Amino acid sequence: MEFPYLTEPITQKITFPGFDLRGCSVYIRRADKIHPYISGNKYHKLKYNLKYAQEHDYTSLLTFGGAYSNHILATAVAAKEAGLKSIGMIRGEELYQSINSNPTLRKAKEYGMELRFLTREEYRYKATPEFSDQLLAEYPTAYILPEGGNNALAVKGCEEIVQPGDESFRIITTAVGTGGTMAGIVKSTSPHQKVLGFSVLKGTFQQKTLLEYTDKMNYFVTDAYCFGGYAKVDKLLIDFINEFKEETGILLDPIYTGKMMYGIRECIKNSFFDENSRILAIHTGGLQGIEGMNLLLARKKLPQINL
Repeated sequence: MEFPYLTEPITQKITFPGFDLRGCSVYIRRADKIHPYISGNKYHKLKYNLKYAQEHDYTSLLTFGGAYSNHILATAVAAKEAGLKSIGMIRGEELYQSINSNPTLRKAKEYGMELRFLTREEYRYKATPEFSDQLLAEYPTAYILPEGGNNALAVKGCEEIVQPGDESFRIITTAVGTGGTMAGIVKSTSPHQKVLGFSVLKGTFQQKTLLEYTDKMNYFVTDAYCFGGYAKVDKLLIDFINEFKEETGILLDPIYTGKMMYGIRECIKNSFFDENSRILAIHTGGLQGIEGMNLLLARKKLPQINL
């Protein structure tokens, strides 16, 4: 998969209230600039999986996701650009009625993805051998990617997020969903570096994934800034995201990177980091989901995220 990845990724120093307390300095790796839809960690997760699928003569990619899944859309676009078909197994059979009003699913369909809608009960069994056998019987030439695209090849791709010139950063931070991206980042760090993962879900179960993929222990995962759980947001987070964009010109998504950047500011304020720490935050993309989030925010009569 050869997309226009920046040969020297953009890394910007952030000037924002609270980020310079106690001599700290925060920089952001603009992985969101890799591609409009296959951006951030999704590019890295798909890179070697797509290469494997092509080398082993698979004709399609089959994967799983929810209503506004970044992974679903990224897979649809990557498959299209690689000349492959794509199949998306979508959680929630009721979503079939709202494809045209769902910006993520609509765009995935426009890129040729076949959408299959599962009940939530069916979706719980997506990773079982029985369900996989059923899918392979129906799609014998499909390469199956897990939800979020998290597997060993995805972790290998995410190792490339950390660049050779990043040794000057003692702290590297990332938002954490399944843990695969963070595992790749940890594997690429030097002994003097620490990786802080901001879980976007309640709990820090991702440490199980980290133990599976790396022997290094120079990391910490916190769910202190998950804002109640996955895809949950409130006015405080929305106001932060809008203020951040106004001050820096950088748009953050509310599911992942917005929570991470808010958490970084709070960690600096609460002296979690040493004085004069140089912190590198990874922008993992996901900006396509903001349009869908704004639809949900409007229904809840909450402020919109400024695009």
